[in-house]
Amino acid sequence: MIETYRPRRSVLYVPASNDKALAKTSSLACDAVIIDLEDAVAPADKVAAREKLAGIFAKRPVANHNGRRCEMIVRINPLASEWGADDLLAALRSEPDAILLPKVDTPRDVLGAGDVLDDNFAPDEVKLWAMIETPKALLNIGPIAELGRDPASRLVCFVAGTNDLVKETGVLATPDRRYLTPWLMQMVLAARAGGLDLLDGVFNEFRDLDGFARECTEAAAMGFDGKSLIHPAQIDAANRAFAPSAEAVAEARSVKEAFALAENAGRQVIALNGKMVERLHLAQAEKLLAKAAAIGA
Repeated sequence: MIETYRPRRSVLYVPASNDKALAKTSSLACDAVIIDLEDAVAPADKVAAREKLAGIFAKRPVANHNGRRCEMIVRINPLASEWGADDLLAALRSEPDAILLPKVDTPRDVLGAGDVLDDNFAPDEVKLWAMIETPKALLNIGPIAELGRDPASRLVCFVAGTNDLVKETGVLATPDRRYLTPWLMQMVLAARAGGLDLLDGVFNEFRDLDGFARECTEAAAMGFDGKSLIHPAQIDAANRAFAPSAEAVAEARSVKEAFALAENAGRQVIALNGKMVERLHLAQAEKLLAKAAAIGA
């Protein structure tokens, strides 16, 4: 059985302190919105931003203009900071789709947040996302990702924090991301091992839409499920890059139809259009078709 696909192609950061930006979210075509209490909010504004969460979620839209409900996530401040613990409690009371944990270093960071959610009777539907943005997180990424195999952990998604990785390691941030790519691929392997979704980091030059589109295409080829965004102008390119192409959908449909033929019943391997096709390719095809159906591709 193919699990219901929840698209996370375009995930837009919106500061909790920016009323104008928040008012526009219901009209945007992004798959998810991250209400940000961390990097996008100045220290002097963090308490006021947190106090807005209840009102923000009281106005949560039923669906965006595509007829599909936009996921709403809250990124809190690090739990070790002076704001983190109160942020987590305020976020869980709002019952978002997920809470994004920054500066995750070890599995204990995720488990500790999950314990707080459990102790405060947060619904099971409130999930956890984790930022992978520190050297320690990369060193511990396997055990962190393994939590995704345990529903009790609530962990469902990794988000690459590329700006912080550049800052913490001192690598040069080149346009082709050559020095970051090994770590990005490490995230892909870990996420797949843990059954997690994975979002690429932000593209800082939001006016360079061509450069952004190229980076999205490369991230999709690496295996990322979507990209975190800092500007609404980036939504369309992300949605296109992380959606199945018409050619891929047609090929997947042909694989599914071929295995459904009576003469192929029970076969593990068939020949199709000059290629050897296995049952594993059928599983891939069904997953791709479910993804295409969910986003209307």
